[in-house]
Amino acid sequence: MTTKEKNRPLRVLQLTDPHLMARADGDLLGVRTRESLQAVIAEVLKVHGQPDLILATGDLAQDGSVEAYRVFGESLKSFSCPSVWIAGNHDHIDNLLQVSREYNASDRHVIQGGWQFVMLDSSVPGKVFGALAESELAFLSETLEQHPDIPAVIALHHHPVDIGSDWMEKIGLTNRDAFWQVLDRFPQVRIVLWGHIHQEHERER
Repeated sequence: MTTKEKNRPLRVLQLTDPHLMARADGDLLGVRTRESLQAVIAEVLKVHGQPDLILATGDLAQDGSVEAYRVFGESLKSFSCPSVWIAGNHDHIDNLLQVSREYNASDRHVIQGGWQFVMLDSSVPGKVFGALAESELAFLSETLEQHPDIPAVIALHHHPVDIGSDWMEKIGLTNRDAFWQVLDRFPQVRIVLWGHIHQEHERER
């Protein structure tokens, strides 16, 4: 590794909502999801090069099948870095956990490159909206308490803010106030990432 490579900023890639299926020709709203994921990966490599860490923030599978998760894991072999996966509303949590462990992608807390990454499960079985269980909020609080001096990125699937869409408002994180009450205690939190909304949204708080 060259000195220039050692000194460059940490490169973190967020991949979200690929909605893969067991069927190779599976499509969502007319889009073949396997082809869409491959196009995204090709664009990332062309424009940005290899990342150092991948955060996969939910709805990895549309049908919740083991095969779909393995397709996702095999697709990530285009990259030479670790990844961590969390569930969205379309995911089958047990199947996702099974396959994420096969690909060493089940960690909930990662410290790398001077940052810490906390991965939260906001999925609610059988529901489109999300919520963080008390155990998830406790995990978040305890993890941040243990590492007060490391800047933190928090990742979940469901949006914890109003994005200006009436129908999306009903299917976001339902206990967002409890979520922010935890984060407000920890000044090391710098970034919150989510998926679910299928569009770009950025704000400062």
